[in-house]
Amino acid sequence: MRHKRIVAATVLAVFAFAIVPAFGAECVVADPTGTPLNVRAQPNGHILSTLDNGLSVDMIAETRVGGKRWVQVAADGETLGWVFANFLDCSRRDENLKSAPMHPRTAPE
Repeated sequence: MRHKRIVAATVLAVFAFAIVPAFGAECVVADPTGTPLNVRAQPNGHILSTLDNGLSVDMIAETRVGGKRWVQVAADGETLGWVFANFLDCSRRDENLKSAPMHPRTAPE
């Protein structure tokens, strides 16, 4: 029974890593409203500052509040605060993880 729990936890951890960027990952502010992104003292907390679109930040922590994902970010080694995760683009976080380009074969004639 213990072995099944370990396997299940390992599988869950693998899938969670595939969905959520790793801490320390570099992300870019991408607020679709076009306004600066609010940085808060805590998720849904009071506003400390704002970040402009295109600014690179590092993700250092993550939590969920009310079903929404919040990320604690840092820039230049300084912790800034918490931002709503939907307004970050972390898809470019590790170019080394991308697969090699595909070169499909042509069908035989």
